[in-house]
Order: sequence, then C-alpha cells, then structure tokens
Amino acid sequence: MTSSQHHRIDYVEIPAADLEASKRFYAEAFGWEFNDYGPDYAGIRGPGDREAGGLTPHGPQHRGGGPLVLLFSADLDASVAAVEKAGGRVLQGPYAFPGGRRFHFADPAGNELGVWAES
Repeated sequence: MTSSQHHRIDYVEIPAADLEASKRFYAEAFGWEFNDYGPDYAGIRGPGDREAGGLTPHGPQHRGGGPLVLLFSADLDASVAAVEKAGGRVLQGPYAFPGGRRFHFADPAGNELGVWAES
C-alpha cells in the first residue's frame, strides 16, 4: 500500500450521473472495485490497490469541467495560504468530510482542484 505524500496527486473524482451504470462500466472495462458510501458516492479501488478515486453524481458537471483532482496535504491550512499566495482562488472550504478536511481552489487558468488532509 502506498502512503499519501504532501502535494502529490492523491485522489480523482469522476462525475457519474448514474452511479450504478458507471460502477458497472468501470468494473467491466478496468476491473475496478468500489467502496460504497451510501447512494451518492462510490470509492474507486483497482484490484488490490488502495482507494484512489471516487464516482459521484455531485461532481464536476456542476463546475463545468472534468474530473476533480485532489492533492494530499500534511498541513491543510498552510496549503490554503500557499494557494492564495501563489495566485489561486479558494472556492470552497476548508470543510470537514468523512476522513478529514479539504478545500477546493481555482488555479489562475480557472481549473478547479481540491486538497485534503487527514485532520
């Protein structure tokens, strides 16, 4: 199992208007397995791998983009400050979610990414 590393791409969320149909597709096409977190979220695991992404009907289609890339942070508040200092714009958060805290930001080109931390 690979551990999370500071500011490495860590998790990707893929929009899935029909969660069950998307799970069937990815399971068949790529052998992915899923951790179900209720009716609106399924964590993605490749065979034998740790969870590396998720399928969500509440994802990027509401932001006008593709999958949401999430970076891991050892210090979320420092990452918020670094994003703002570098010219990014915080769009949401920091906020709590099951497993930690995260925030979303827009880079100067308007791409939205997220950053999460365990606490």
